[in-house]
Amino acid sequence: MNSKESITVYGASSENIDAIYKEEAFELGRLIALSGHPLVCGGGKAGLMKAAIEGAIQAGGVTIGVLPEFMVERNWQHPSLTEMISTPDMHSRKRTMAQMSIAAIACPGGCGTLEELMEIITWRQLNLYRGRVVILNTGGYYDPLLDMLDRTIDSGFMRDDHKTLWEVSETPAEALALALKKLEATDFTQKIH
Repeated sequence: MNSKESITVYGASSENIDAIYKEEAFELGRLIALSGHPLVCGGGKAGLMKAAIEGAIQAGGVTIGVLPEFMVERNWQHPSLTEMISTPDMHSRKRTMAQMSIAAIACPGGCGTLEELMEIITWRQLNLYRGRVVILNTGGYYDPLLDMLDRTIDSGFMRDDHKTLWEVSETPAEALALALKKLEATDFTQKIH
């Protein structure tokens, strides 16, 4: 399977988080590897990126880290990545990850993860990204964000059919199943031309 069939995983780089988040990210990485798809992520050596990478490695999978040059210069990359791609900046990092993937799964995280998730949803809305976008809602972490997205629809800032831009999962196995689900012709992204 080539790197264009990767599954992108977004997630925190923080180590100062509850173990359940790391366990779920590790399991997600393991399941992606067992599915035969390469895992592409920010490539960091800490937090949920580290956990997902190590889950994939343990299961014999391919891991691709995409890091901007300044992060590589600071040695922030995971040392056991199958492949590391260095980009000039954060924008090209996100674009590269999206171009390589057939789906994006957002694990819990801070500002960086939230920004990546909102951007890929926007890209899907604009038909710039055709893969599935899945929110891994470990322990209800994303409940406030999901409420906010519902509020944008209720307040008229988004249409009701925008709810098809993302899907929500409670477990890594469900997240992967949703990520690999074939897009139907009725999906929102297929309606935009």
